[in-house]
Amino acid sequence: MVAIGLACALVIGVTLGMLGGGGSILTVPTFVMVLGYDPKLAIAMSLPVVGATSLVGAVGHWRAGNVELRSALPFGAAAMLGAFLGARGSTLLSGRAQLLILGTVMIASSLSMLRSARGPAAASTADAPVAPLSLRLAVGGAVGVLTGVIGIGGGFLFVPALVVLARVPMRQAVGTSLAVITMNAAAGFAGQPSFAGIPWSFVIGFTGVAMVGIGIGTWVGRFVDQRTLKRAFAVFLLLVAALVLWQNRGRL
Repeated sequence: MVAIGLACALVIGVTLGMLGGGGSILTVPTFVMVLGYDPKLAIAMSLPVVGATSLVGAVGHWRAGNVELRSALPFGAAAMLGAFLGARGSTLLSGRAQLLILGTVMIASSLSMLRSARGPAAASTADAPVAPLSLRLAVGGAVGVLTGVIGIGGGFLFVPALVVLARVPMRQAVGTSLAVITMNAAAGFAGQPSFAGIPWSFVIGFTGVAMVGIGIGTWVGRFVDQRTLKRAFAVFLLLVAALVLWQNRGRL
């Protein structure tokens, strides 16, 4: 099972590197369904994995000139506040309820990927003005809350938000999203009600494999058709979401 879990870590990293988001949403299901960890512990474990892996990817994109700090900072600041508050508020939910929310978000993520894979939907609005700061902060804060509650990075929401609301070009949106996810995950982890029981040696090893994956994904992403990749990953994500919801049906 550990070997399968580490293979999932590699997939998570590769997907993050290629798409700037989406892959990290598999971290909690991997910890719970493959490795058998308690849901709340799995959420706490996922955040350092997501944050550290995204940081490696963000550095790679920064060197390539694909991180737009002027857009990353407002989204990131709002997301950090939301993530911290979401983590604190997660004590009001059972682990099963958090997994049901996660499954629902995974379905939304897969549908978003399928929609974006049809073509560059934002191209027709390329000349539109940047959205008001208040709207960008609200979106960043909302995604941050989800991070704190269910342990996701939020890249599948940050990438389109950066493109549509901040008018960041798609290639830069991927790198900028990774920078925001790093900030988001750090705040979500800081807000976790308890760090007891986290198997740090395993988390470090899992993170190391994911970091290798994100380096591979960042390089390969320059040569692979992202539309095809998004379609395939979205279908896979939909299947995992269905399994998460099925296993937790009727139990809160």
